[in-house]
Amino acid sequence: MAKGAAIFLAVMLLVAGYFWFVLNWSYSTGERAGWVQKLSDKGWICKTWEGEMAMVSMPGAMSEKFYFTILDDAVAEQVNKVMGRRVSLYYEERVGLPTSCFGETRYYVKKVSVVQEAPGTAPTQPPPPPATKQ
Repeated sequence: MAKGAAIFLAVMLLVAGYFWFVLNWSYSTGERAGWVQKLSDKGWICKTWEGEMAMVSMPGAMSEKFYFTILDDAVAEQVNKVMGRRVSLYYEERVGLPTSCFGETRYYVKKVSVVQEAPGTAPTQPPPPPATKQ
């Protein structure tokens, strides 16, 4: 009986160690810039924020889509606030997570920042209409 319990404990420690490792180690990190088109809270049991960002390398070119996951509700709220503006997403790529309970993609967004337009370029969205006096 003690031998079986020791084997079970060893297996559980290995599984816990594996999950700790893949959740705390990133395969790659980086930033991508574009326009967030979609962000939704998805999942039956394990809820994660799943998003889609359009990236354009040059005007008139086909856009490439970057699919990402957000685990932190505060980061998802920040992304929602800047939706429709050009942003830069800092992400970590995680490899080896065994289920979709941790997200549908390998790219986990950790931070968002608004990209400032260069002087002399056209704005990415029209300015707001002037306020009317009442």
